[in-house]
Amino acid sequence: MLHGKKQRMWINKFKAALIQKDADSINALLDEVPSFSSKEDIEQAMYLMREAATLLYTLQDEITLSKKQIKQNINFLGSTLADSVSRFNIKS
Repeated sequence: MLHGKKQRMWINKFKAALIQKDADSINALLDEVPSFSSKEDIEQAMYLMREAATLLYTLQDEITLSKKQIKQNINFLGSTLADSVSRFNIKS
């Protein structure tokens, strides 16, 4: 029964990691997937893994958009800085 308890703990930790959107915990849990003995636990683990894949793709898309926005902001700030320096030098 100890093995069944380990399976349930893994499932509960995986659920918590999904709720918290904690990619690092999800990856760590995927490295230590227990072997499941009941069909119900296998189905639940498969469902959770599908949800994790969806979450990770969503986070990846959000990160890509954030990186693009940061790059645009840096470029904007850089162009603003260059204009103000040029104006300052012209008036000097």
